[in-house]
Amino acid sequence: METPVSRYLALVVAPSILFFLLTVAVYVVTSFPPLIATPIPLLGLLSLVVAVIYPKILRDQKRKEIEDRLHLFITHMTILSTANIDRVEVFRTLGEEEEYGALAEEMRRITQLVDTWNQSLDDALRLRANKSPSKPFADFLDRLAYTINAGQEIQDFLLSEQDVVIENYVTIYEGSLENLEVMKDLYLSMVLSVTFALVFATVLPILTGTNPTMTVSAVVVMFAFVQTGFLVMIRNTAPYDPLWYHPEGQTTDSEWRIRISVAAGLVLTLLVMGACLLILLGRTGIDPDSIPLPFYAAIPSTPLLIPGIVARKEEEQIKERDDEFTSFIRALGATESAKQSTTTKVLESLRGKDFGALTDNVDDLYKRLNMRIEPSMAWRHFTSDSRSYLIQKFSEMFLVGRQMGGDPKKLGELISSNMNKVLQLRERRAQSTVTLIGVLYGITAASTFAFFIGLEIVEVLSSMSVGLNTSQFDFGTIIHTDVYDIPTIEYLLIIIILLNSVLSSLMIRIADGGHKINAYVHFVLLTWISSSIAVFTRIVVGSFLNV
Repeated sequence: METPVSRYLALVVAPSILFFLLTVAVYVVTSFPPLIATPIPLLGLLSLVVAVIYPKILRDQKRKEIEDRLHLFITHMTILSTANIDRVEVFRTLGEEEEYGALAEEMRRITQLVDTWNQSLDDALRLRANKSPSKPFADFLDRLAYTINAGQEIQDFLLSEQDVVIENYVTIYEGSLENLEVMKDLYLSMVLSVTFALVFATVLPILTGTNPTMTVSAVVVMFAFVQTGFLVMIRNTAPYDPLWYHPEGQTTDSEWRIRISVAAGLVLTLLVMGACLLILLGRTGIDPDSIPLPFYAAIPSTPLLIPGIVARKEEEQIKERDDEFTSFIRALGATESAKQSTTTKVLESLRGKDFGALTDNVDDLYKRLNMRIEPSMAWRHFTSDSRSYLIQKFSEMFLVGRQMGGDPKKLGELISSNMNKVLQLRERRAQSTVTLIGVLYGITAASTFAFFIGLEIVEVLSSMSVGLNTSQFDFGTIIHTDVYDIPTIEYLLIIIILLNSVLSSLMIRIADGGHKINAYVHFVLLTWISSSIAVFTRIVVGSFLNV
């Protein structure tokens, strides 16, 4: 936090301790009911715990931000070091890249130590290494400081450091994927536990006489909290590796297609929702009971497939461009170096090659450069049209390296090698996501089946109890069927189906790192699966129990 410990203790921790003692005093002195009094000291304890652990949370966030971008940062630094510029200028240039976040901030502090406080570059690197929350980054700064002090060229050091940085990034990335596997197992056990709790909350009131609407509502809230908690944990665990690039102040054709499809999907969803509501209210002449109640939740969600499918198609194009970009940038660098010609001349020959989904983008880049458009602007349009985060970062590195006099062949090979490593990790992430999708779809089907079996059993027992009473014994003293409001409980179960579909689809979207609109496809499919199983369960189980 760059704040002295004594200052933080005086301004934050000490007031938190006083507030905690005050809440304890209020709990002891007042005579509030336990339900009201107990949360008061808990609130004070929460404020104290937050004050104590907040610096650790902030430090961990900064560490993760550094390690997530370190491989791109080192590659960018290596490319700048191959150019004919002063080595302090390398750090100054990187400090202007706001997308690097905490890394850019560290670069600005290093240049400030050199420019303002007249520190040598190696001393500035050691000072910041001691302050860094990330051990890999601190070790890198220490090694770089030793290299500079020994008189070795920074370019030679960074070229030899590439393998170390990439291997460290691979280790962190694979560790995040393994943590996702653990989260998947924990999620499976927790959802099964909540499923059993919901079944018991539905069935047990027939023996106890408690209000089942309240018990089911409580479990619905608990289910929402459990899934929201896992959503947050998966968000913090998933590796940072965005697929899409969203240029500021520019809307590309693919973005327009997605926006139009989203608008069409939402409008159709609202229209279908209105039609379903009219049917439920009996305003259309269609018998509301002719459509099973769970389908009233699934049918309105169907138009959301339109934007989901459009976004998925665009995303597949981006993945194909990423695969082809490594070949393109390597060929561009090697040809430029061999022919000693400009990028425009080289692109004139490369535009005839087949680069798959990237072919049109390469052709457009050549046309813009041939029209004497400024190279940085032409490349910016190239990256915007590609919509790829990796293409945007590595294209920018290649352009800056070329403008500063770097060897195009060396730049192309370096970028191609590092990008191939990232693409291999994405393949492993895709496999892990497929496994997660299978688990979420399976547990959704199983839990929905359990929910509606319990509901059907209760409904059948309610109808049977009418004929069980005799003059000698009233079965109503054992089986409390009068406490059930079956339609209300069915509505609550449909709410939990929708909650599960929303949160599960968001988990999948976070795990695969794709566009937010991709969640629409999984939301619709999960809702239809749950609704179909609910209707199937009620029909089949009801027919067996009524025999």
